[in-house]
Amino acid sequence: MFPILRKWLGRPLPQRTDLHFTMYTRMDCHLCADAWKLLTAHQKRRGFTLDKIDVDAAQDLVAQYGNCVPVVVVNGQVRFRGRVNEVLLRRILDAEYFLGRG
Repeated sequence: MFPILRKWLGRPLPQRTDLHFTMYTRMDCHLCADAWKLLTAHQKRRGFTLDKIDVDAAQDLVAQYGNCVPVVVVNGQVRFRGRVNEVLLRRILDAEYFLGRG
């Protein structure tokens, strides 16, 4: 393998502690469980903060999100509803890092 490629592949992934993810969920939601598993795996590698909020805990959240869970919000902007696409998640993480947004 080329030394430059080996060096590039061995680099740690960019860390962004100023990124804040919130996942709105409800109990017994298999899509929510899948999304949480995916998000926590990326969180360990990328270092963003991640919170989980049960929409059934407040009537206004039930009205806002209904049965559209999981809903994933990144720094105040809804990015996913119903399912988290891993390819898009990676693009969001990379774009947030390289554009210096947070």
